[in-house]
Amino acid sequence: MGVKNPDGLPLEVPKGHVPTVITHLEMLERPVLATINSALSLEKWIDPAVAEYLALFRSVGEPWLWTSRLLIGEDDVQSIIHHPGIDIHIVRNENMAVGFIELDFRKTGQCEIAFFGLVTEMNGKGHGRWMMNQALKNAWKDGIERVWLHTCTQDSPRALPFYQQCGFRIFKQELDMMADPRLSGHLPETAAPHVPIFT
Repeated sequence: MGVKNPDGLPLEVPKGHVPTVITHLEMLERPVLATINSALSLEKWIDPAVAEYLALFRSVGEPWLWTSRLLIGEDDVQSIIHHPGIDIHIVRNENMAVGFIELDFRKTGQCEIAFFGLVTEMNGKGHGRWMMNQALKNAWKDGIERVWLHTCTQDSPRALPFYQQCGFRIFKQELDMMADPRLSGHLPETAAPHVPIFT
């Protein structure tokens, strides 16, 4: 059954837009984490340069139409990523940056795993569970009662079951409609080829 508008008719996607279902998941207890070894390493990224941060953000997020940091000015990006309530960790394969984890502690007692991802060529190689363990170790600080994140239908189809296997539980779903960033020039038209461009 399709999504209906208030008149009971199918919801039409406006030209130049991308529909997406956003799934929010949470974890309410600190998990017991198994030891997982990896050839990758994690390094806290203190006050990253905006240009370097955005370059990695694009490298990781372009296949999934990540746009939030691309739609605001560089001063606004800097105010977020340099905020004392934001922890960013860069994932390295030897000396090469291949991903990052961004944790948002700005709400008391909570941590949002705001961004979590690897560049495309590192996906599907078994690094995800190690990386999530690192995220959870850093998220569950003293005083944290809830860790949460969200994924959407533009993400890898493996993302939602992966988060559930890691112990997250769905608490909300939303339908969203955003202007296609490939048409506005924020991302190249080759980004996210699995998501059709509707013009």
